Amino acid sequence: MIIAASSCFHRNNLNLAGIRCKYEGHAVKTLPLRVITVGKNRSRGTQLLVDEYAGKLNYYCRFEVVLVRSNPKNAHDVLAQIEGEDMAVMNLIKPNDMVIIFDEVGEDINSRQMADLIGDAGLTGASRLVFCIGGPYGHGIRSRKRANKLLKLSSLTLNHQIALVVLMEQLYRAWTILKGQKYHH
Repeated sequence: MIIAASSCFHRNNLNLAGIRCKYEGHAVKTLPLRVITVGKNRSRGTQLLVDEYAGKLNYYCRFEVVLVRSNPKNAHDVLAQIEGEDMAVMNLIKPNDMVIIFDEVGEDINSRQMADLIGDAGLTGASRLVFCIGGPYGHGIRSRKRANKLLKLSSLTLNHQIALVVLMEQLYRAWTILKGQKYHH
């Protein structure tokens, strides 16, 4: 699917942010999005927000959220727990996926850069864009090696439910930036 990206944040034909959207006025190849999150079952409040943003995102692209159970092997050792979660995540990633991992040492980006990342992903030859939120002890070695990019959602430590809601809102915001819609500012 190709979606035309119109203007970025303009008011009275001025770009107040001083930054133009990279894909302004150009078609953007839409990749399906998958979010993989490691954790426990979501609270009702979190699930309501996840469902709301999933509905909004499905307007722009195919979208899904996959929950990997934290500590799938009930390991008592932290390294074994990370390895079990890592294996479960890697089983959900295909060779031709573009993989973005969120990590506290990842690159700090703003919402416009997230929009550019989504637009750029369509040019990579990838068949899907996958975002990964790690478990309580972070990502395993295989996931880190497989990642095309490491990003951070915040300098703060966020639990997986809050991180998921923040990511979904930012994905929705990125799409509204690409489409030139008024949600962003």
